[in-house]
Amino acid sequence: MAISVQNFIKLANFYNQMLTTMSAICVEKGGINMENYVGRFFVADVLEYIVEYGRRLNESQKVPADVARVMKIFQQRFESVKDLVTPTEKPIYEMTLEEFEKLMNI
Repeated sequence: MAISVQNFIKLANFYNQMLTTMSAICVEKGGINMENYVGRFFVADVLEYIVEYGRRLNESQKVPADVARVMKIFQQRFESVKDLVTPTEKPIYEMTLEEFEKLMNI
């Protein structure tokens, strides 16, 4: 996928639709909190991807001010859920003790 403002907007729209769907699923499952929904990990991964895409977009070209504001909002949201993202696969023998403890949830 070529890095472009249009693709970033598509990703942002996808994320917003996904949050709406996630909210509806939580209501349908008896009103569970979104923080307790198992899909929150996937949502955090998607948000991580969008934030990284935005960072690369910002480095490669001039971004309109309104898109830059959305990037900042996504970055702030990501800061609050970054502990939910799937860890990068790395062999245990290459991990630091901190990485291993985090992976094992110790």
